[in-house]
Amino acid sequence: MAKLPPGLKEGDFQAALGEIRKVVGKDWLFTSEEDVALYRDFYSPMWGEDDERLASAALAPDSVEQVQAVVKIANQYSLPIYPISTGRNLTYGGSAPVYSGSIVMDLRRMNRILDVSTEDRSCLVEPGVSYFDLYRHLRQNKTRLWVDTADPGWGGLIGNALDHGVGYTGGDFRDHFDAHCGMEVVLGNGDLVRTGMGANPKAKSWQVYKYGIGPWVDGIFSQSNFGIVTKMGFWLMEEPEMGMRVTVTAARHEDIHKFLEIFKSLAYSQIIKSQMMLASPIMSQRGGTPDAELTRLRVAGAAASSQDWARYAESKKQPFWSATFCFYGPANIIAASWEHTKDRFSEIPGIKFEENETVRFPLTDEQAENVPAKARFGIPSLIAFGSRNASGVAASEGHLDFSPMLSPRGDEILALAAAAAKVYADFGLPMPAVGGAFYHRRGMIMFYTVPTYKNAEANRKSRALYERLLAVCAEGGWNLYRVHARYQAAAVGTYNFNNGALHRLHETLKDSIDPKGVLSAGRYGIMPKHLRGKNA
Repeated sequence: MAKLPPGLKEGDFQAALGEIRKVVGKDWLFTSEEDVALYRDFYSPMWGEDDERLASAALAPDSVEQVQAVVKIANQYSLPIYPISTGRNLTYGGSAPVYSGSIVMDLRRMNRILDVSTEDRSCLVEPGVSYFDLYRHLRQNKTRLWVDTADPGWGGLIGNALDHGVGYTGGDFRDHFDAHCGMEVVLGNGDLVRTGMGANPKAKSWQVYKYGIGPWVDGIFSQSNFGIVTKMGFWLMEEPEMGMRVTVTAARHEDIHKFLEIFKSLAYSQIIKSQMMLASPIMSQRGGTPDAELTRLRVAGAAASSQDWARYAESKKQPFWSATFCFYGPANIIAASWEHTKDRFSEIPGIKFEENETVRFPLTDEQAENVPAKARFGIPSLIAFGSRNASGVAASEGHLDFSPMLSPRGDEILALAAAAAKVYADFGLPMPAVGGAFYHRRGMIMFYTVPTYKNAEANRKSRALYERLLAVCAEGGWNLYRVHARYQAAAVGTYNFNNGALHRLHETLKDSIDPKGVLSAGRYGIMPKHLRGKNA
């Protein structure tokens, strides 16, 4: 099942493995079919097909020095390597390499929490540290700081941040790359760099001030293949006195416009600081036979009148729009913020308010276990695996996340919802859920899922669905913020201002920073010079 690196002779490949074995030890170089199979993408849309992305081997270094040594060996033999942190990026490609035949560099053994500063509300970690690891460390040491966790919580802080992952708590923390401060990187030639204030070996503010002196380069190591991040700092949220999760619902289809204007005003003025999850119970369908009337109205988009939607909504006895978010802080501040929020939303006729839960901190272990919306209160979990596939296709073996970014405006949400509805209807699938996640300070993400199978014929239909969604969203101006490995090059192609000038810049950087092209060939469409024009 494993694939040899293309163009590399068997003798050279075995010689390179021998050198790597000396560096990491025989127990940490994996070459058997059984071991290498663990690095497949188990949600792959090409499962069992000739084009499935597969590793040739895997290795697990224990230190930055071992990472440097392996990178130097890779340069000597022109050996493609693919670093992962914890490899839990399931709906975006998992731990499988983008370029088949690459050796996966599994960084999970590098799982040290190097520093937690209660004074600076920050931490410094290695790439194998998961959200669970840091959360347990904070609790065991009675450190009243929160980690903003991704969903599910078994992912790595560094890997998630580098792929622009997001969470749920305060605005300074839930955009995980934005919340990082300082990194250490092994470049493609084996050189070691520290960014920001860390470039001064005596610096005491590496996790305090991001920029240092000169150009800020941290961004080029996210969603790229220019280096291997071996340390990264993060800002942590101070545990509040209290948290309260609330839901606000609106009754009519047309309320979305005023609803979002009020929410944005509250969010941009820092009254509401948490992530907001917007949904339409009326416009969403999960599983079962497609609802013909819902399909007709969804596909009609702007052509469907408010009266049409009102008649449909009347039969469902549900609110049309629902938004869930949190307040954090002292009890009196939360009470004032909630009252002000209710006053503002009361401009919309028929608006309703619900207090879902109030949590006071600190929590005992038993209390933490029983918190329902764990991620909103800094508690990682695996709850995400208990929810059904949002596409409504319950019989799939997995799914790909399709995640376009849009401006949080009512007209944009309705236009994207109609465009996606038509695509799903054309493929004979139930309507995907309608709503958006206000993870970032200004942008909103809509999530759709594309089912995957262990069946080639079914996967061909799923790939066609994904490709159609990609084309429709690019045409509508709703580009993806994060992409499954199989479609990274295609998605990059939709960022085509000036005939792809941004991608040409990425290639120029690749040629300079990783001249032998040994790191993560094909990641986000960036191929080394000797592989350009060839398939990943």
